[in-house]
Amino acid sequence: MTEWLGLPALASAHGGQIDSLIGWTHVFMLILFVGWGGFFAYALIRFRGSRHPVANYTGVKSNTSKYSEIGVAVVEAILLFAFSIPIWAARVDHVPPESEALVVQVTGEQFAWNVHYAGPDRKFGRTDIKLIDLQSNPLGLDRSDPAAKDDVTTLNQLYLPVNKPIIVRLRSKDMIHSFGVPEFRVKQDAVPGLTIPIWFVPNVTTAEMRIRTGNPEFQYEIACAQLCGLGHYRMRGFVTVQTAEEFQKWMDAEEEKLKGESDVFK
Repeated sequence: MTEWLGLPALASAHGGQIDSLIGWTHVFMLILFVGWGGFFAYALIRFRGSRHPVANYTGVKSNTSKYSEIGVAVVEAILLFAFSIPIWAARVDHVPPESEALVVQVTGEQFAWNVHYAGPDRKFGRTDIKLIDLQSNPLGLDRSDPAAKDDVTTLNQLYLPVNKPIIVRLRSKDMIHSFGVPEFRVKQDAVPGLTIPIWFVPNVTTAEMRIRTGNPEFQYEIACAQLCGLGHYRMRGFVTVQTAEEFQKWMDAEEEKLKGESDVFK
């Protein structure tokens, strides 16, 4: 279905449900378009002026129109209650336990995505607005906090392990942004003052997607889907989906960098 809908390649476990909903919506909309278009053409011909030069104030007494409208309402109810609400409930109410997932904090700002990993202790360190430095510490992470010593931060680069639940805690430093990765079928606004969680399971690595698409330069892209200023067009981040072993290797390398930096400042 993804192919004939013209959607981006699918790379998440729940994406098939989203594509199915979009597909059925298009099918019903096509039926409505053809049906109402046909009825309009029929009415133009059936009630043309040359055939009915004098107005008929009695009008059509058939119940066909009423039944058609009831049918449309039934179809809309099916789309809402049989498809949309169950999918929405699953994404909102059935969030996996954090002990079984990778939790990442992603903070949007004009015009970048700041990514924050908790590190091996699985505890996010304290942040302080007074410590924010756009070049060296855009999140204001307090490295003197014991929980922050092993925290890993990146700019516009989100690394994820494949086939593992991912919980992204979305935040914003300045205005409304929108975190969207089309291949994962996720899109959520990041609102100042709020922490909004979204979750998904990426099931295709970046390397595998490059083979599927035939594009050796392919990258999953985080696009800001909310107009957020003059630099909105360049607010791009990238997601690299790796095997569990590759992700752990990357995380270990980042931890070694932190240790090296801390040794320098001792």
